[in-house]
Amino acid sequence: MAIRQVLNLVEAANKDKLVLLPLLYSRDSLAPVKSQATINYHYGKLAKGYVDRYNKGEGNAEFNKAGAFLHNIYFAGLQPPKTGNKPHGTSAALIDRRWTNFDRFKDEFGKVAMSIQGSGWVYMTRGGEIKTIKNHAERKDIALLIDWWEHAWALDYASNKKKYLDNIWRCIDWERVNRRIYGAIK
Repeated sequence: MAIRQVLNLVEAANKDKLVLLPLLYSRDSLAPVKSQATINYHYGKLAKGYVDRYNKGEGNAEFNKAGAFLHNIYFAGLQPPKTGNKPHGTSAALIDRRWTNFDRFKDEFGKVAMSIQGSGWVYMTRGGEIKTIKNHAERKDIALLIDWWEHAWALDYASNKKKYLDNIWRCIDWERVNRRIYGAIK
């Protein structure tokens, strides 16, 4: 069953409840880019916490809902690391058209990410723009999303955010990015 169908079923069955989507890979399969300890903490505790707090009516509902929304996109957009992992198909054409090539895109993406003071998110829109999200907020134009909160990288990279960004490209599921560009999945 396609992820969009699953999401539609979950939304229909749980109008007032959020769900943390299951990982599409094992918790240790993103190593060495993201350790199992990071996944256990980031996915198993923090992302789950947004869902749990929302469903219990605790804390700021909008913040928790957006946190769950963004984490569901982020984790679904990752795959076990691949050497030489690069965009292909639609995402490659979009990046080449907008940024000339993938290296220039990564450079600009890095500049935007590193300009975030504190925590947030950095993403590529379906139109190829690079944008940021402060705190948590739902966006309908996300094609590629990178979590820029400390819990996404600090256990594995200490204070070296640039190294995290350099390595996370190995885990991007470009096929999923391609489907998001066309709006085929959320």
